[in-house]
Amino acid sequence: MTVVVLERGAGLIRIADELDRAGAIRSAGVFGLAARLTGAASELKAGEYEFRSGTPMARVLADIRAGKVVRHLVTIPEGWTSEMAAEAVNGEPVLVGHVDPPPEGAILPDTYQVQRGDERAAVIARMAEAREALVSTLWAARQPGLPFKAVEEAVILASIVEKETGLASERPRIAAVFVNRMRAGMRLETDPTVIYGISKGRPLGRGLTVGELARPTPYNTYQIDGLPPTPIANPGRAALEAVMDPPSTEELFFVADGSGGHVFAKTYPEHQANVARWRRMERAQAAVGGGAGR
Repeated sequence: MTVVVLERGAGLIRIADELDRAGAIRSAGVFGLAARLTGAASELKAGEYEFRSGTPMARVLADIRAGKVVRHLVTIPEGWTSEMAAEAVNGEPVLVGHVDPPPEGAILPDTYQVQRGDERAAVIARMAEAREALVSTLWAARQPGLPFKAVEEAVILASIVEKETGLASERPRIAAVFVNRMRAGMRLETDPTVIYGISKGRPLGRGLTVGELARPTPYNTYQIDGLPPTPIANPGRAALEAVMDPPSTEELFFVADGSGGHVFAKTYPEHQANVARWRRMERAQAAVGGGAGR
């Protein structure tokens, strides 16, 4: 496999020489003549190209004329903070420039195609545009009567839902619990917001302490009423959809079930029984961290 990078602004002679030097073609002169005869000489596009050994010169010429450049992938997982996303983009070697972290919750987690030489700022801008387009569509079709004054509040709650479970099937139900709590004037009491107030969303590598749960921060939903001031991560499509159209339930509580999911409850006594069951499981399995009651 031969990889050739054709710089922007390179003319036909330079392009032909680069291809010849890399071994993608056998003759720079013949390539130049073919480009002129076919009218491709003024249509050759810059970028990174990859050719298998023995690729016919006509195919090499056609691919460069069509701009069939190598596409690289940048993946931003659901629930990453904007700082983590910026680090990933800044660490992608085929990109150029530098980008600062965007506002929390401002980009859409997904896998994005990029090509060598793309500006990092432009890549982040694409992620932000994708998020804005999706959120605008979901907000316009949102369920009536949701307890949000503005679209950004829905994004904040979606970021909490995103961090509360790794199971896509649970996101609607967890969204419904938090919407029910907001409607009832209850505190959200969710561990991921406490963690964000401590480490800006970086994993602690341990469970929260009693002192941390009691420590006032703008993000500690055990201590504040309503939503935190900003998202705590970048929520994906499923979390955003769950918050904009949650199922109708009466559930107000959930706790880990020991298998990676959660068990839900409508009443506090029922929830306390579920928490006690989870604590017994923890002791039996000698587990540490996670699964605090909500």
